Amino acid sequence: MRQSLGLVSLVVREHDEAIAFFVGTLGFRLVEDSCVPEQGKRWVVVAPPGADAGQLLLARASTLEQRARIGAQAGGRVFLFLYTDDFWRDYHAYRARGVVFVRAPRTRPYGTVAVFRDLYGNLWDLLQPSPAPRAAGDPPT
Repeated sequence: MRQSLGLVSLVVREHDEAIAFFVGTLGFRLVEDSCVPEQGKRWVVVAPPGADAGQLLLARASTLEQRARIGAQAGGRVFLFLYTDDFWRDYHAYRARGVVFVRAPRTRPYGTVAVFRDLYGNLWDLLQPSPAPRAAGDPPT
């Protein structure tokens, strides 16, 4: 059996401001932006550059309860983990574009990581995972 997560819904205030942040600031690509008239909704999907899975559905809040959850979908914990192949490239690019990092970069056994806020206040890890350790007898890469 093989399964994967296709989309994660992120509750947003407005689609266009969310697109501006995720596409314009973080450099994500706009996968889909279409109207669903029978439901009175807009279907907006973005994905990190180079990603072939793990896309975000930018879901506009339509009730008071949903609006109350904007920016707090994980109760103050890190909500999403953005993996990168070059931590310092992305860290410096994001800072130059005004992304606010709330925890400074640090190196841990699992990789180099820093925590940033999206435009709504959700916390994200920007993470470059450490290379997997080689097993005894594995040839060097």
